[in-house]
Amino acid sequence: MGLEVITPAVGEVPFFEKELFTERDWRDGVLVRTPNWLGDFVMCVPALMQLRKLLPESCALALAAPRGFEEVIDALGPLVQARFLLSDAHGFPTFPEFALLRSFHAGAGILFNNSFRDALWMKLLDVPRLYGAKARNRSFLLKRALAFPPRKDFVLNKPHQAAKYLALAELLGAEKWDGTLPKLTLFREMEIYSDEVRASLQEEHLLALAPGAMYGSAKKWPPECYAEVCKAYLEKTKGRVALLSAKNEVESAKEAVAGLPEERIIFLAGKTTLGELMNILRHAEICLANDSGTMHLSALVGGRGISVFGSTDPAATSPISPKWRILYDKTECSPCFRRTCPKGTRECLYRVSPSAVIAEMEKMLEEPREERSL
Repeated sequence: MGLEVITPAVGEVPFFEKELFTERDWRDGVLVRTPNWLGDFVMCVPALMQLRKLLPESCALALAAPRGFEEVIDALGPLVQARFLLSDAHGFPTFPEFALLRSFHAGAGILFNNSFRDALWMKLLDVPRLYGAKARNRSFLLKRALAFPPRKDFVLNKPHQAAKYLALAELLGAEKWDGTLPKLTLFREMEIYSDEVRASLQEEHLLALAPGAMYGSAKKWPPECYAEVCKAYLEKTKGRVALLSAKNEVESAKEAVAGLPEERIIFLAGKTTLGELMNILRHAEICLANDSGTMHLSALVGGRGISVFGSTDPAATSPISPKWRILYDKTECSPCFRRTCPKGTRECLYRVSPSAVIAEMEKMLEEPREERSL
């Protein structure tokens, strides 16, 4: 098909007949079971915004979310009035957690994941109205189970994942999303930050580099390609590169800066909290990342960047921000959604050349600085 440079867009939200709620029906508010993946959590933020606008002032928007997302939820500020942080997001809540959840008398519950288990324990909370996608034989537990088109391999799928979350919000009566994102409250505590974090936040020209992807290697643009783009950035800006990754991807992340001058690299792989990461991404001139949680987080904090897609679907999981550019060259076998490339070649990723990414990066760098302000 040839290389495409895609400006992300959530697109059309599927329509379902709205539920009718009185103020009394809401009880204490809405309890949302968030996704467990960071990128999916970010993609549900527009729906959370619309739900908050929908609810009466006396009602709360409450989240049941993985404990690791606490700093992201903090950044959402007044958008979220209550949070229940789960110690094991892949299991049932503990007895103390369940008691706290039950003390919030939700009038409605929304599942932004496809879990049967989570639908079951939310039903046991005596939430009178549960909503979610039709999945995993759980429809009998829900008041309404929305049937979205099944995902198909090797073709681009719509609707966008964020549009599915918005469809659930609109089902409850929320208005259409206008495309804006919340103003985040990010806490900067320079006095307790490490030398590396402080250095990244003080660098005028900073490229945030996130070459990892927790889902699997099929998402990862080759490290030598990243190194070539970083070299071009350093030559053009005289700035620095902040190397970012999860703790279990540190060694593979280092391959993306192999051969580059060490004094121009700020090694933050495996060393940042989510709060620190959000500050770095907001400060960075550009973020270069795979389809990953870091990519989505950068979009949420107002950052701009470039991502190469291959095994995953730019129509369904691109960032929720037009400030990003997705480079994609479809092959017959992509998107396959596999964790590792079935052919072992990652052809869909190798077909996007470093020179193509460098060309997009240079366009961004040529834009007036005020247009990049956050």
